Amino acid sequence: MSIKSTVVAAAATCLVTSSVALACSRVTLIGGDNIVVTGRTLDWMQPMDTNLWALPAGLRHNGAVAVNPLTWTSKYGSLVAGAYDQASIDGMNEAGLVANTLYLSVMDPGPRDRGRPGLSVAAWAQYVLDNFATVDEAVAALGKGDIQVLVTVLPDGEKGVGHLAISDPSGDSAIFEYIGGKLVIHHDRKYSVMTNEPSFDQQLALTAYWGDIGGAAFLPGTGRPADRFVRASYYLAQAPQTTSVRTAIASIFSIMRDVSVPLGNSTRGRPNVASTWWRSVADQTHRTYYFDATESPNVFWVSLDKLNLKKGAPVMKLDLQGNPIFAGEASAEFKPAKQFDFLLATGS
Repeated sequence: MSIKSTVVAAAATCLVTSSVALACSRVTLIGGDNIVVTGRTLDWMQPMDTNLWALPAGLRHNGAVAVNPLTWTSKYGSLVAGAYDQASIDGMNEAGLVANTLYLSVMDPGPRDRGRPGLSVAAWAQYVLDNFATVDEAVAALGKGDIQVLVTVLPDGEKGVGHLAISDPSGDSAIFEYIGGKLVIHHDRKYSVMTNEPSFDQQLALTAYWGDIGGAAFLPGTGRPADRFVRASYYLAQAPQTTSVRTAIASIFSIMRDVSVPLGNSTRGRPNVASTWWRSVADQTHRTYYFDATESPNVFWVSLDKLNLKKGAPVMKLDLQGNPIFAGEASAEFKPAKQFDFLLATGS
């Protein structure tokens, strides 16, 4: 089989297998004047009770594993979007590093190795935000294989599995996946688009396949992960190369809205049909986090520079339950809160 035929076959496989997967998409735009902006969607069969948390440096964390849990003290403060107040699934730290956890059904960390400290997937993004300023640092540390990230069970009964995308203010990106019991790392600034499924090597096959076809005349339009990956990649390539932060943020929001799934398009037991509940956009150059809840009429944002993320500062929470309406910069709306615990890993 020729190389091109192999790519086409792999792309076709992606289009078929991705139909049994949940949604979520992530895109990083690199503009002029060192502008770096990352957006993501959060898609699930029902709301994940997301709130925003301001977590200062100096917090002690436990990896939520029964035996030999990873423990650490946060080096950097961060702003994170939580799930069920028991997981950090999205966020940015004070160095401008962004972490996005997306669902990945084929996540397989292998049997529990209790000789290595364990980390619940619910805490994976937080561990990275707490400890690293750059993608290079995170790749070097996690690539040693000294820790093991483990699956969990969500409060709604669904399996908690995922892969992790990170990016930094230089525009560098990396994708971390546990496939077949091993950690696989894809590290390159060109890895600017990721959806929840399939594994990232197969997503790269889609890039090669659709690169030959082009997208001006036809783009796949469903909410399946492979289709969203193709559309996000195409529209990112068409995005204006701008030195305007406002335009860069608008460009990413427009792409994230294009790959969003409408409300009502969710069916229990059919995880490939999942509505978009919110979108986030992180301006990593100016450390500002934008949040767009589907059931809210307004986008609001939080400047990390206006949060107290220094060691000794209190944990703060912006409660989003009940769909309160915020507009503009919302750092003043955060209230003191108790630090949450992460979902316990299963089989740990």
